[in-house]
Amino acid sequence: MALVLVVSVGGWFGYQQWAGPNCTGELKLSLAAAPEIAPAVQATAAQLVTDGAEVDGLCVAVEVTAAEAVDVAAAIAGQHGVSLSGVGQASGGATLPNVWLPDSSSWLLRLRQQAPAFEPQNGASIARSPVVVAMPEPIAATVGWPQKQLGWTDLLKTITTGTQLRTGIVEPSRDAAGLAGLLSLAGAAQSSGAQATQATTAALRALATGRAAVRDELIARFPRATDPASMASSLGAAALSEEDVIEFNKKKPPIPLAALYLEPAPLSLDYPFAVMPGTEPDKVAAAQQLFTALDSAGFHNRLAGQGLRGPDGTWGDGFVAPRGAPSPAGSTPTPSSGPNPGGTAAGIKNAAAIEQVLSSWSVATQSGRLLAIIDVSGSMNAKVPTANNATRMTVTLETAKRGLALFDDSWALGLWVFSTELVGTRDYRSLVPIGPLSSSRGRLENGLATIKPKRGGDTGLFDTALAGYKAVQEDWEPGRVNSVLMLTDGKNDDDNGISQAALLAELKRIEDPERPVQVVIIGIGNEVDKAELDSITKVTGGGVFVTEDPAKIGDIFLRAIALRPTAPR
Repeated sequence: MALVLVVSVGGWFGYQQWAGPNCTGELKLSLAAAPEIAPAVQATAAQLVTDGAEVDGLCVAVEVTAAEAVDVAAAIAGQHGVSLSGVGQASGGATLPNVWLPDSSSWLLRLRQQAPAFEPQNGASIARSPVVVAMPEPIAATVGWPQKQLGWTDLLKTITTGTQLRTGIVEPSRDAAGLAGLLSLAGAAQSSGAQATQATTAALRALATGRAAVRDELIARFPRATDPASMASSLGAAALSEEDVIEFNKKKPPIPLAALYLEPAPLSLDYPFAVMPGTEPDKVAAAQQLFTALDSAGFHNRLAGQGLRGPDGTWGDGFVAPRGAPSPAGSTPTPSSGPNPGGTAAGIKNAAAIEQVLSSWSVATQSGRLLAIIDVSGSMNAKVPTANNATRMTVTLETAKRGLALFDDSWALGLWVFSTELVGTRDYRSLVPIGPLSSSRGRLENGLATIKPKRGGDTGLFDTALAGYKAVQEDWEPGRVNSVLMLTDGKNDDDNGISQAALLAELKRIEDPERPVQVVIIGIGNEVDKAELDSITKVTGGGVFVTEDPAKIGDIFLRAIALRPTAPR
């Protein structure tokens, strides 16, 4: 059963209760909407109720709450026992509305990937706001605005070639416009051919220098005075929504913002109307009446007053378009003859692509302390048909090398290998001790280049996991995520090593809530025992990622490294 939203974020518009002439009793429908669209939705809901909306003789009452999408997403994720990268935990009193109107379908995509049971109804767009690059007008003029059509490759070159343009972004794991900008910039970097990895890393780090936790914080960094010193020290470019630019300029600032509509057009904010799973049938019927009311000329004009477009990209009466704004904006969605056309989750990038970019962002922009331990048992020589018959070892090491390039010098990394009896009777060997990447990057690269499988070697998983955990715990550093990352293609088969029961008991004994160490394990191929791996991380915290096709290790490698504790252990 869906519950009324209790998230203490944004404004509350209250119940609108006017009994129609033919209904008795009351049917309460709760709706959580992105703050910028909530006033238009509330006004339309009030009109719907005034006009006598009813379901089976019950008068419909609508409660509209302004709530940031990230907070509702956290509540939904918590209900399903999952977490979204960078989102964190919902507050203790957060429960769910009957209808959710986030600013972007990307939230629905991300939630569905982590929690397949999350299947809201409807999901069609009721509004739209293109994602633009906002620049102070004098700075925008220097790059050719408004006459010149610019692309994301132009912006990529500008921010990665040592110019003085100060760029910023709202944390993309928590902000849909920031995510859309990050996806577009990452796409431009990936088209850089042989230099794609370096271009991606440079772009991520350039953005990270100006990242903000929330949108208001970022917008406050734009120049508020016209003197050269203020211009030089202020924010020069950021991915925001068109609505953000309109609202900023409404306040008549000394320096207005220009909205640059870069090509290819990024994912627009598309405001999907999502009826939550478990909502009672009579409330679903009430939600459908509200949805129909939101597909009207009156609502279209109310959107215009909030700086928003209709779902087809056109705008209503009173919309103050930024200079150079296209109508309809961008290439998607295409208006259709059906009701309420517009972008939905199905029309944007897949969730795996989103999580991959967010994982790269996390690794490139957050500091950590990590011990990587790579399996060198004999089975790592097995060929991978889906990788042109390269060995598992080759595929793993190539992925590790690409991942290493994303870490900046603030990280501390170490490198071990393991099999059985690598050093006397010991199953593991240290190639590079954990240390600052600023001084050990070359040693790590050389260490990876020397790794080869041990012919006939078995998998001393349990002994190695315990030793690695102790090594990270021993020199534990506050203010960082201290973690062990293990990559293996098998299950423990060291008859002379510690048993599973003894390993788990010892991990429980030495666990220190004041010095948490999380263990992340990547299982490669179809010979791993996920339950065996899960038993370790249930004690230590962390997670297990398994791919039966070793060629797909790159799809999960960055997600594994980017994993952050969801709460203190």
